[in-house]
Amino acid sequence: MHKVVVLGRGGAGKSTLAARLGAAAALPVIELDKYFWPPDLTPIPKDQWSRIQRRLVSEPIWVLDGDLGPYDVLEVRLQAADTVVVLDFPLWRCAWRALRRSRENVAFWRWVIGYRRRSLPLIEAAIARHAAHADIHLLRTSRDVEHLLARTRQRP
Repeated sequence: MHKVVVLGRGGAGKSTLAARLGAAAALPVIELDKYFWPPDLTPIPKDQWSRIQRRLVSEPIWVLDGDLGPYDVLEVRLQAADTVVVLDFPLWRCAWRALRRSRENVAFWRWVIGYRRRSLPLIEAAIARHAAHADIHLLRTSRDVEHLLARTRQRP
């Protein structure tokens, strides 16, 4: 595990898991929101976002934390990843976390609510196309997360 992509709906705990995975595997963690969202929250054009990601994935080791929903260009980081982790927690859990964290806009809530129906099938297809070589983890419970972290800590 040297190049890890963490995906999931808003409020799933991607940043927390990425930080824990980074600590367990001694990998630097890169939060993609910091690179993608400018101060005015206007999405970066897809070609520019692809260029930024190509620069990020050129590093030898990393955990890339982020799922930008309909604005994302997944193939760049999926092709470079050796491990892909998808958090697929229930809507109620993610919505509760998102509500506690901050106030989000309507587009965010549409994405969170429709994630399993709209986004997850697209992510699964992108993984099949661009990351068939990678170790894939679909985590649906806290127990799944803890199991992955325990296995990561045990690796030399």
